[in-house]
Parts: sequence; structure tokens; C-alpha cells
Amino acid sequence: MTLPRPRGSAAAADWVGTAAEALPDDADSVLIGRIWDPSGDGPSPVIVRDGEVIDISHRFPTVRDICELPDPAATVAGLDGPTVGDFGEILANTGAATRDRGRPWLLAPVDLQALKAAGVTFPISMIERVIEERARGDLALAADIRHRMLADVGVDLHSLEAGSPEADRLKSLLIAEGMWSQYLEVGIGPDAEIFTKGQILSAVGTAVPVGVLAASTWNNPEPEVTLIVQSSGRIVGATLGNDVNLRDIEGRSALLLPLAKDNNASCALGPLIRLFDDRFGMDRVRELEVRLEVRGEDGFHLEAVSEMTQMSRDPEELVRQLIGPHHHYPDGAALMLGTMFAPIQDRDRPGEGFTHKVDDVVRISCPALGTLVNRVRHAEECEPWHFGVRDLMGNLVRRGLL
Repeated sequence: MTLPRPRGSAAAADWVGTAAEALPDDADSVLIGRIWDPSGDGPSPVIVRDGEVIDISHRFPTVRDICELPDPAATVAGLDGPTVGDFGEILANTGAATRDRGRPWLLAPVDLQALKAAGVTFPISMIERVIEERARGDLALAADIRHRMLADVGVDLHSLEAGSPEADRLKSLLIAEGMWSQYLEVGIGPDAEIFTKGQILSAVGTAVPVGVLAASTWNNPEPEVTLIVQSSGRIVGATLGNDVNLRDIEGRSALLLPLAKDNNASCALGPLIRLFDDRFGMDRVRELEVRLEVRGEDGFHLEAVSEMTQMSRDPEELVRQLIGPHHHYPDGAALMLGTMFAPIQDRDRPGEGFTHKVDDVVRISCPALGTLVNRVRHAEECEPWHFGVRDLMGNLVRRGLL
């Protein structure tokens, strides 16, 4: 059975896509998100049901409040509220070149949750990080290192489990070959790399630009499944994410990770959160395939698939390393799980691999979660992030929601 699809404008479909693409293919999905509500001049949590967007801010002023419930999906599935519009029309207004600010538009589906990301969770991406570090941002040198490294290793990286005896032997081999890297430790050692991707409320949603620094000449999208985690550590839902990465900057030094990762519009999530229920949970997440498509105005076209079954760490293990007795997140967290996407397809010159260009359109899709679409801009030119936690609290008080 397929969920009835709302209509969207032809103009929005040019790059934003349609509601049919944006929504999961499962008619029984329990979906929540956020819109900007012009009538309240602020954000409102919503349910998307049968193509309609239903405002539930009168019951739950933040998405965080929904996600902290004992059973978020069961509670939301039975809620009603005022309909604020058709999902397709709101999506179209979100991506419109000239947005009608008198009508609602979509936001990133999380609010007070911490924005976290796990890195080097796929062995293939670990190899790329080692190359990135050794090349120090030099694309031609990276191609030569990649060829020699893969020839030397000669093992099946897809079946490697982080922290296992086999992983330890591989690490010893690479070190003996002079290929020591800090990425080896987090890629196949016992402890994961988990970092802060962005500040609370700084994520952008679908149908809006995503940002890379103008100074970066080697960068790429990172298509990822993102888990929605309660303050208790319980996983209650999932969405799609783009953990935009500046490879040249991170490659110069791992200490530049904050500069490479946390910039204006560099974290995209959405379109919606699919809450866990009897039909969708961690067993499904472990089997998901996330597809990436990049189309440039220069005619460049790239497609790739990231298979969750290829992860070197179980997603629940990553959550345990994120949150527990050692660290608490009282408003929960959105945890991006990493990608196996290794961007080595040449774009301009042989051996120099892939890097973004302004106006690239990035589509990250998964039938169970929908499609997240963003157009690449320089971070300095993306819409400034001004609406912070203080602004949210003040807005909710003024609207009588808090």
C-alpha cells in the first residue's frame, strides 16, 4: 500500500523534488517534524499524516518533548490538531526561490537535541581518512597513496568489526608499513569517534542550501542515517542527514575538525523524523541502504550507495558510547551514524577525485525515510543562523506554549 502523495509545484520539483520523493514509501509511517509558523512567528512541531501537516504545538511545544515520551509513536499516532497545510505545498514553499513568508515552510525536524556525529564507522571511509591525513589536502598525492595502501592491505574491509582481533592485526600491519594514523584507532579500535557536528538549533532541513566554506577546495557530502536518542539513551526514531565534510581542512590536521565540520548550514537533517513502532525499529535501521545523488550545473553526475550492513560498529554501540554514565544529554541527541561514501570519482582532472561546486544538488534518499535534498552554497552566503535557544524560549512564552 502506498501513501497518497500530496501535490507540489512544478517549480519546486526542479531541484527540491516532490512530496512523493520526500516522504517514506510506507503508508503506516509515524512522522513528525517542524515548520516555521508565520502566525506565531516561530517554529511548531507537526505530524505529517495522509499528506496533511498537523500542528501539535498546543500539546508539545518542542520536538524534544515528543521524543522524551515513554512511547512517542503511540502518543503521536492518536493526536489531532489544526491542519496547517498540504505537505507538498509547504515543501514547495520551503524551496521556493522567493519564499512566501506568510505561509509555513519546513525546518530541520529536531530542535533542542544535541547535534552529534560518529566518524569513521565504515572501514572504507577509514581508509579514505588515512589517505586524507597523509595527503595533507593534496588531491594528486591522495590518488597515489590510495593505490599503494589498498594494494598493501589486501584484506576484505567490508567484514571487519571494530575492536576485534582481526581489526587489531590490520592496525598492526598498517603501522608496520609506516601507515600509522589516528584514524586507525577510531576506525577499527575499541573507541568510536563521536563529535559535536553543530550547535543546538543550527541544523538546516530539506529544500534549502547546505554550506561549504569558500576557502575549501576538497569537500563532499556525507549521506547518513541519523538516530533520534532520548536523554535516557533509548533510540526512538530516525531521519536522514548530510554531515558535510571539508576534506582539505580536516586533512591538514585532525585538530581542525571543528572548522571542517561546524559551519553555517553544514548540517542538514530531514525531511522528517520517522518514530519507532512495531513496523520500524533498529532491526530495519541496520539493513537500510542510503542512496546519494549529486548533480552539478556542469553536467557532472555521481551516484553512490551506503549500506548500513557494512558498518564496523553496531548503531546501538555508538549510542552507548555517546550517552551513559560517562555523559548525559538532558534534551537527547541526534546522532549521525557515518557513511561508507568514498568520494574518489574524478570530476575535473584525472586522479583528483570529487569535490563540490556551487549549485550542486545533493539528494540523500532511503525508501523508509524519504529524501533529503539540498543545493550547495558557500557557507558564508547561506541564510545566517540567528534563531537560538533564547529566541525559541521567548517565542514559546509569547505564544502561550511554555
